[in-house]
Amino acid sequence: MIRIVVSAALVAATMHGTAHAAADANEESRAVARSIFKELIEIDTSESGQGSTPAALAIAQRMKDAGFAESDIVVAGPNPRKQNVVVRLRGNGHKKPVLLIGHLDVVEARRSDWTTDPYQFVEKDGYFYGRGTQDMKDGDAIMAATLIRLKKEKFRSDRDIILALTADEEGAGDNGVDWLLKNRRDLIDAEFVLNHDGGGVLLENGKAVQMEVTASEKVYADFQLSTTNPGGHSSLPVPENAIYALSQGLTRLARYEFPFELNNVTRAYYEQIASRATGQRATDLKAMLATPPDQQAIARLSKDSIDHAIVRTTCVATRLEAGHANNALPQKANAVVNCRILPGHSPEEVRQTLIEVLDDSRIKVSYIATGGEIRETAPAAKGFQPPPLREDVIEPLRKVAGKMWPGTPVITSMAAGATDGVYTSAAGLPTYIVGGEAIERDDIRAHGQDERIAVKSFNRAVDFYYEYLREVVNYRK
Repeated sequence: MIRIVVSAALVAATMHGTAHAAADANEESRAVARSIFKELIEIDTSESGQGSTPAALAIAQRMKDAGFAESDIVVAGPNPRKQNVVVRLRGNGHKKPVLLIGHLDVVEARRSDWTTDPYQFVEKDGYFYGRGTQDMKDGDAIMAATLIRLKKEKFRSDRDIILALTADEEGAGDNGVDWLLKNRRDLIDAEFVLNHDGGGVLLENGKAVQMEVTASEKVYADFQLSTTNPGGHSSLPVPENAIYALSQGLTRLARYEFPFELNNVTRAYYEQIASRATGQRATDLKAMLATPPDQQAIARLSKDSIDHAIVRTTCVATRLEAGHANNALPQKANAVVNCRILPGHSPEEVRQTLIEVLDDSRIKVSYIATGGEIRETAPAAKGFQPPPLREDVIEPLRKVAGKMWPGTPVITSMAAGATDGVYTSAAGLPTYIVGGEAIERDDIRAHGQDERIAVKSFNRAVDFYYEYLREVVNYRK
């Protein structure tokens, strides 16, 4: 009897010690992730800044310091400003690798627009502020810290884990994933891809309502709208000047709604949400899913920016340029219209729609290709179809999310934007967007002013990704 009691006590003490050790390891990993996060935020990787190379070199040094062999760390790219870093954590090679991807570049941010310096890592009021805190230096830091922790623990699995942090996802012309696939596919060839550029937990008033894994995404396309006019002296104004023509066209575009459309992923997404929704939203979701869909329900749901973007192609003017002098009528006016196109439709199809909606022969609609070239027509290729949902991606997500956010459903979704997954998917690498950050529905600030992530959310995401990645690479049916 005494021996049994002692054994039970030893077991309890051992379990307590193991839990304590795990907590310490989590804290250490959070500290590493925060340090990397700060370093990346304070490197201006925008197009007008330093480019991606300093960030890629910083990650390479972190990995070298963590004990990765130099042969498993490669910095490569098309030019000195646009280098990418690829790191390989070796497994036993029984299975093909899993590739983790994230981009190092960020969109432009002006200090005058922000309440903090966008390129300083600022912690205040329970948040980390800085350009890239949501898109997506948080994910870069988390993935890097996870590999460092696994390396320290001498973790081995049946497959290599490859991390590729790359340039120009935001559209400057030297996309790193595209370059690696075309020039160094040997570095990143994998069975499937986990993209950290999205996914995560959606919060409503602090409550987790869903964990998303994104298996489909829209196609990104930019168009230039241009119109010309002879101009003249500003003291003799005429209404039919270049700015007037363009502004009238943009007003018609702003009022235009692309057709409502659901695909297999978005229909499944809303079916899962509808089963848990309440009140008017539940009624509207069910009515939207009916055949035929209820148009009034769609209109009510579309007042939410997320729902609006999921069920239709969207196009919005993002830049305007006109005139050459304060006292002269403008001779030329240009606008950039950014479109996010539903799978199954092509940029050229949308360009033709824009021509119809603008309804003005004076407005020329051209396609802005990667790198900024202006082309008469747009690509005719349609967005890729979603890959099959892999059990070794979904089941570990359900397991870990269920432990960290009990009762929160895992929902397959479509990204309202577009990511580097367009390149990996087109190259035959099934790609899934998975992250662990929890963000309030009304606090999505990617690309916006005072971009931020909650400190608590970031720390939990570090814990999540470590657990999730271990489950993925060790998955057994």
